[in-house]
Amino acid sequence: MAADDRRREILRRLQIDSYVEAAALSRDLGVDASTIRRDLDALARSGQAERTHGGARGTAGAPNDIPYAVKEGERRREKLAIARAAAADVRDGQTVVLDSGSTTYQIALELRHRQELTIITNDLRIGKYTATLPNVRLLVTGGELLGSVYTLVGERAVDFMADYSADWAFLGADAIDPTAGITNTNTLEISIKRAMLRAASTSIVVADSSKFGERTLAKVAAIDEVDRIITDRERPIERVAEYGPALTFA
Repeated sequence: MAADDRRREILRRLQIDSYVEAAALSRDLGVDASTIRRDLDALARSGQAERTHGGARGTAGAPNDIPYAVKEGERRREKLAIARAAAADVRDGQTVVLDSGSTTYQIALELRHRQELTIITNDLRIGKYTATLPNVRLLVTGGELLGSVYTLVGERAVDFMADYSADWAFLGADAIDPTAGITNTNTLEISIKRAMLRAASTSIVVADSSKFGERTLAKVAAIDEVDRIITDRERPIERVAEYGPALTFA
């Protein structure tokens, strides 16, 4: 099992049990103890776990977001297709809001040849990349940093978004379900995501097909509160008709 897959599994277990034992992880994941220690140390450095004697526990007061480095390597082909479809209708001179995430980062890459764009983002990785583009005006929200996912959140970020209007908002999602709607694991991100939806004339959620039919802790929006949802065809989506006309495939 690759390091990214192991660390994702460790985070999944932390979300369920709040504690993981190194010896059990070594046995269950089929790797030696030193490998597990390195995984736990890496998660501790990213703020996603707190090391204990013989294992790790979830960081007190902090949500267990999947680190950016893990997300970035997952389903890369699908994310590229989704990003291309999402960026296709963006025109020169428009204003685009990009939520934090690995798929929205790919949208930023797809927009690199547009002229005179204004990009608003709460993602420091997207900000760093678009800052190198001479044809982009970049606005980065203020707020508190969620370090492992390079995301700015909080009242300052929400207040910042309230001062702007955009043509497009592209949002990521942790889970999408016809009944539960668009949901997110980290409650700290909910208010800024909702502010992005309010700021844009057209709102689009981008999420790979593994996110469908699932629900997580906090609701961002109902399905009918966004204009489009773009996904891939890699995994069959059950109850597809219940997502309505908003659901489109890359």
